[in-house]
This record gives sequence, structure tokens and C-alpha cells, in this order.
Amino acid sequence: MAVAHRKLLRSRQVGSLLFLLCISVGSAATIRYSVAEEMESGSFVANVAKDLGLEVGKLAARGARLVSEGNKLHFRLHRKTGDLFVKEKLDRESLCGKADPCVLHFEIVLAEPLQSFRVEVRVFDINDNAPVFLNKEPLLKIPESTPLGSRFPLQSAQDLDVGLNSLQNYTLSPNAYFHLHTRFRSHGPKYAELVLDKPLDREEQPEVNLTITAVDGGSPPKSGIAHISVEVLDVNDHVPQFSRLVYRAQVPENSANGSLVATVSATDLDEGSNKEITYSLAQNPEAVLQTFQIDSQTGEVRLRGPLDFEAIETYDIDIQATDGGGLSAHSKVLVEVVDVNDNPPEVTVSSVSSPLPEDSPLQTVVALFSIRDRDVRVGGKITCFLREDLPFAVKPTFRNSYSLVTDRGLDREEVSGYNITVVAMDTGPPSLFTETVIEVLISDINDNPPIFQEDSYILTVRENNSPAIFIGKVHAEDLDLGENAQVTYTLLPPQSGDLSVFAYISINSDNGKLYALRTMDYEAIQNFQFVVKATDGGFLSLSSQVTVRVVVLDDNDNRPMILYPLQNGTLPCNDLVPRSADAGYLVTKVVAVDGDSGQNSWLSYHLLKATDPGLFSVQQNGEIRTLRQISERDPMIQKLIVLVQDHGQPALSTTASLNILLVDGFSEPYLQFRDPSKNPTRVNPSTKYLVISLAVLSFLFLLSVTVIFVIHIYQKVKYREKFTVQEHFYDDCNFPNNLVQGGTSGSLSQPCPYEMCSATGTSNSEFRFLKRFMPNFPFPHGTGEAKTEAGSSLPPDSDRNRSRGSEDHGRVPDNCM
Repeated sequence: MAVAHRKLLRSRQVGSLLFLLCISVGSAATIRYSVAEEMESGSFVANVAKDLGLEVGKLAARGARLVSEGNKLHFRLHRKTGDLFVKEKLDRESLCGKADPCVLHFEIVLAEPLQSFRVEVRVFDINDNAPVFLNKEPLLKIPESTPLGSRFPLQSAQDLDVGLNSLQNYTLSPNAYFHLHTRFRSHGPKYAELVLDKPLDREEQPEVNLTITAVDGGSPPKSGIAHISVEVLDVNDHVPQFSRLVYRAQVPENSANGSLVATVSATDLDEGSNKEITYSLAQNPEAVLQTFQIDSQTGEVRLRGPLDFEAIETYDIDIQATDGGGLSAHSKVLVEVVDVNDNPPEVTVSSVSSPLPEDSPLQTVVALFSIRDRDVRVGGKITCFLREDLPFAVKPTFRNSYSLVTDRGLDREEVSGYNITVVAMDTGPPSLFTETVIEVLISDINDNPPIFQEDSYILTVRENNSPAIFIGKVHAEDLDLGENAQVTYTLLPPQSGDLSVFAYISINSDNGKLYALRTMDYEAIQNFQFVVKATDGGFLSLSSQVTVRVVVLDDNDNRPMILYPLQNGTLPCNDLVPRSADAGYLVTKVVAVDGDSGQNSWLSYHLLKATDPGLFSVQQNGEIRTLRQISERDPMIQKLIVLVQDHGQPALSTTASLNILLVDGFSEPYLQFRDPSKNPTRVNPSTKYLVISLAVLSFLFLLSVTVIFVIHIYQKVKYREKFTVQEHFYDDCNFPNNLVQGGTSGSLSQPCPYEMCSATGTSNSEFRFLKRFMPNFPFPHGTGEAKTEAGSSLPPDSDRNRSRGSEDHGRVPDNCM
């Protein structure tokens, strides 16, 4: 039943740690939230605007901000939405140690009117720390004559978590000699004792090894282990006896290191070395070992480190007395730390309204602050007052919170600002106090217009500038203070009313920086001017104006243009160079022009890339010449890229691509005939093979065309033999008598005409087929009816023959399409 109840509590705790929000606004206007530790940065806590009953946007309008009582703020506020977020991951152990509950305090301060709300955020613990033994391999020396039931306290495991997540239980590895008994301290973690169940026999087993496990109550639980070695000692009849089971002492928290806390005493009835007793701080938490020390011979317990009542109020110290035979006894020293008034009051200023208008009414809130005294049991009541006689007063708002208000009228012409010293004092003893200075400035009314530093401005900008480039700045100063001195800059059109200036220039209204909105072109506009107006931020604003003239400077913005060779994307220009050309041979010349003038139009030519960089060179005038004699190994096609560059700042350039063909010879217009005796021709084996390959391919191509042509003619003849007789062929080829001059019977009076069709898109016009062309001549009168292919008669003027003849005459043969 208890286990089920504990699991239920754990599940509820885990669910609440994911996000637990409890808000309570009491009479002291305190808002309370709860979050779990280790929440990631940016985790949502609550909506402050909703909890305060404010509309969305009011927090931003009233300048809401967070003020922490300590030196560090662990949360951040989104003023637009009112959401409260975790600023950084929270570690409850580093924030509050073993204190539970762990509460963080801060204030939400609003302005216009000045108002503050106290916020408390409770940080719940999660199981993020496992129990740890400081000594992971303790050694126990136990005499073999130790009676059954004897108890041996073990060191406590340290667990930084609190509540159910802290140390809950110990377990012991199975063995035949001991069992484990868990005990509680009045102040401190649980500790375990070994209880002897079976007599020890050194001759039978001189050493017993045990494993103790400390388990916390988290879900899932975490654990830590230590390996205990029990050394069985020879017989020692008597164990040391302390004069008291518990020693009590009170020590002020301001005691110096080395101060005596208590003296313990133990006796042993044995004789010799077994009677010699040694004292030690055995099996104590780390906090005890760092704060106290004991004299091993006298038993005096003294301070080793500083005490702080606000951190730890009581200590539970285990004292061990061991005789020379290895027998030991244990006692306790309970140390109560006495609080003293050693902390002066701490003043935290939440908000200051500065500058303050000189016409502010009485009881205007100037600042909000709170006072805290860490000495909770001493110090008495805290009083707060002003050290000097000033037109201000301190007014309490709620517990330990105060406001600074105006008490008399203010005059900025007499005093422009105040350094107000607030004194917070406790009643001691001894009485401690803290002084905090709050600076408040007094603002005036708007009575000074902005004044420009110059009567007029002249700015320059180069053409082809980048859009939105900074070209200059105008500046005006206002002798007023605060918002009255905030100057806003605007552009005004010139007196001519030309609004096109706004398309060229923009001004930053906050700092007066001027920017060119578009790229300037010196050829289009050389200068223009406009007016800048400076206006202050007073209630009744004042302003002044200044004229700004912008001068455009010329720039190198035209690249060289290649006139020869043409670079228009068509077929590349090929220049022929004989392989017999000597060094210095003029190949061609690159001609280029630049649209700029002066130094920007001076052009230089450079060879940027070449198939063989050592074969050609580019002169300053653009001429391309050979550097050496051309050899047979040089590739036939030489590709050159020539860089043409002007002398502008920065320089602009363009490139020209050339193809140079190295040939063995060409016709008279290009090259003089070479004497074979002087330059004997050598046949390159690769050239010979190329010629043979071309010849074979040409032969195969002609053979294929011939075969196709023969097949086509054969099909035509076979088709005509099926639908036509030979006599009709000759009749169709004989023209009317009135068109025939001479001729004998049985022969053609005129040649039979044919249409010749060639393949389109070719330069050689290979013949595709031949088709007889039959003109549409009318039949002669008196010849009777015309004969058809089937032998039937048709009228001479038959529409069918007429239309068919015209169709045959005007139609393009299908195979010619």
C-alpha cells in the first residue's frame, strides 16, 4: 500500500513538474508561479498580462521590465504578448541548495503611471542527481570478538535533490555476516549501519567484502554504490566509551576559523596500546568535513571553514573514537549556528523615472525600490530615510517596498538634476546601514530649434554607384534636453517644385545620413539640389532648413568593344597561317575601341589563353605575330583568347576569340607559290590514311545512292505497266499537229519533257527521281473522241479531262515535297 501511494505521489510530481502554474494575487499584489528545474531556455511560464488583467500591448506601451532582487535575472518578458519565459536553464541545486521550497523573487515594473508587482516563482526539483558516496571504498576494522547485534555506522551518501528525489534507502549485497539498518538524522541525510548477524572468525575469513547501494525516490530512481572492505581484527576485549552520547554546542556565525566548538572525551578499560584512543570525523557529509575538524589526540572540535546561518542553521557531526586494538565507538555533536547581525540591508532599485519634467505635480512617483535584510532573526525593524533635505520623500508602499515621490515643486533653471541618497538602516545590534544613490534629472520645455553645422552642404557621388549607397550626412544640434533634443530629418523639394529628386535621394530620419536610391549616370545628370528639414521632438516642434547640392562624378563605365574579328556569336573567324611562316609573321590584328575618353580609353592587348602560348604573341597595337618557326608537331587548329583592357580605375576589359589554321599551302590570293625544291613536300602518314578513308566512304555513299535509284525506277516502271499500255505512252508524248514542225510518222515530233526534282537543303542537288511532265493541251478539233486508258470515249471538251490536266500541270509531284 505504501509503495502504491509513493508511486502515485511520484507520478503527480512528474506531471506537475512539466508545467505547474499556480497564481495568487494577494493584498500585497504578489503573483506566484511554479516551474520545474532544468526547463530549457525559452520555455513558457505564464502570461503576465492576463494575470495582471491588462490588455495585450499594454505592457509594451507602459515599458514593462523585470527587476530581480539578486544580481541575476532568470526570466525574460515578451512585452508585446505578455508571455513570461525562462531565460536560461534553471538548476535548483545551484540556486537554493538543500533549501525547500526554492523560490525566486523579482518585480514587474510598469511606467506611466509608475507601478510594480512582486512575483515569486517556485522552482520544483526533478530527479537529476544520483546519490554519491564520497568514499567509494571504505575500510572497516572489526575485532573477531565483536558480539552479535553490534552496529557500525557507514558514511552517508550525498544527494543534491530534495523531497522524494533525495536519498530514500540503502541496500546491501547478500552476505552471511551483516544486514543493513537505515537510520535518520535530525538534520542531514539518512545513513546506514551494518549490524553483525554472525560471529566473525579471523582464522576462517580474515576479510569480508560488501557492496552498499544508495537509492533515491525519483522516477526512474537513481543510485550510487560503494564497496566496503571489513577487516577482521584479533581479539580486543573492551571498546572505547564516550562520556556522552550526544554533545551540543552553539557557535555564532561570525566565529573565526580555529574557534573551539566542543570537546569530546572517551575512555578504554584495556591496557597498553589498546587503551590509546584516536578521534576522527568518520562517515560525515562533505559540508561537515569542510567546516569542522577534530584533534585526533585531545578530541577538540574546531572550526575549519566559515559559518553562514542563512545557508545552514545546524550541523550533525559523527565522532569516532578508536582504540589501539581497532575497536571504535561513536558519538554525535549537534552544532547550532547562532545568527548575528552581519548583513547590512540590501536596497534594490526597481525603476527610476528620469528625466522628470519640472512641472511634475506633488506626490509624483520618481522611483521604486525594495529593501531586504538577510538576518531574519536579528536586526529588528528597518528604517528608510533621505540623508539630505531635498524636494523628495520616501513613502512605504507594501512590506519592505518603498516609493520615492516629489515633496515640493521642481525648477530646472535652479537645479538640473539631483543625486538622492537613500539610507536603509536596521536596529542591530550592531546597527548596520546601506546608502544608495538615485540620480534624477530634471527636463525642460522645448525652446530651441535645431541648428545645422553648416549653412549649405555639397556632396559628391560617382556615376554607376550601387543603389542605396551612403553619400554624406547632415547634422543639426538642439540645445534642449530629452525628447526636445531629438532631431528628425526630412527631404523637401527644391523651390522649382521638381519632385523627381525624391527618386534619387533618401535620408535617414534619425541620423541625417543621405543615400543614393538609384545608379547615377553622369551623361544624364551632372548635379541636383534639394532641401533638408530638421525638426525636434518637442510638443510644439521647432525646425530649420538647409540646402544640399549633389555633384555626380564621371567614371570608367564603358568596356572596350571588339571591331575585328567579329564576336557576334556566328561562326568563328578563321585566319590561315602557312606552316612555312617565319618568326614575326603577321597573322592578324585585333581592332577595338572604347567609348570612354582620356585615360579610360587607352587600350592594351594581352594574350590571355592559347593552345600553344609559345607560338604567338600580341603586340600593344593588337597585332598577332608568330614567336617562332611553325613545326609539323604544332596542332593544325590554334585557338587564341586576346584580352583587351583599358586604363580606367578600375580597369574594364573584354576578350576576343580567334581560330588560327596552320595549313601547308593555299591559293595565290592568300599565299605566294612555294618552290618545291626549296620546301619539299612530305606526306604525313596520317594524311594518307585520312584520304583513303574518305575515298572509301565516298564510294560506299555513291553505291548506296545508285542502288536506291535503280530500285525506285524499277518500281515506277512496274506500276506504269500495270495501268497503261505502250501505245498510250507514245500518244501522250506526241503534241498536237499545229505545234509540231516536221517529223515522220511513228516517231516523236517533240522530245518528251520531264520534271527533275532534287532534294532540298543540299548544295549538291542529288537527283531523287524523274517524272514525266504532261502539259495540258486542248485536243485538236475534228480528231473525234479522246481515248482513255480503258478504251472508252470521252468528249473532247470533257470537264473531267480539263480539270485533270490542269491538276497534273499545276501540282508538285509528291516525291518532290
